[in-house]
Amino acid sequence: MTAERFRRMALALKDSIERTHMGHPDFRVNGRIFATLHPDMKSGMVSLTPEQQQEFMSRDSAFAPENGAWGRQGSTRVTLADVGEEILGEALTLARRNAVEKGPPGTKRSTRRR
Repeated sequence: MTAERFRRMALALKDSIERTHMGHPDFRVNGRIFATLHPDMKSGMVSLTPEQQQEFMSRDSAFAPENGAWGRQGSTRVTLADVGEEILGEALTLARRNAVEKGPPGTKRSTRRR
């Protein structure tokens, strides 16, 4: 997997756009980042839930949590040289779906029960 292929796969998802975040490419839907390419272009990140992260890590060693709190919240590093296209496509699709479900930045889903 190359950084360019990761980029093309992320941008192929509905309504995805590319921007820059902290000096490296990110991919967004509804204004929310769902994936990034690291500055070294040898790895990327997909924004999963912690449960999704665990699933992908159990299936493929190319996936690992990002460092710190971001990783504990589901930000998942993907080593591009080690990941296959099919499983990366699954991860990107889930990450995009997660971003869509959160809604645009500045909106909060109610966690209160009625």
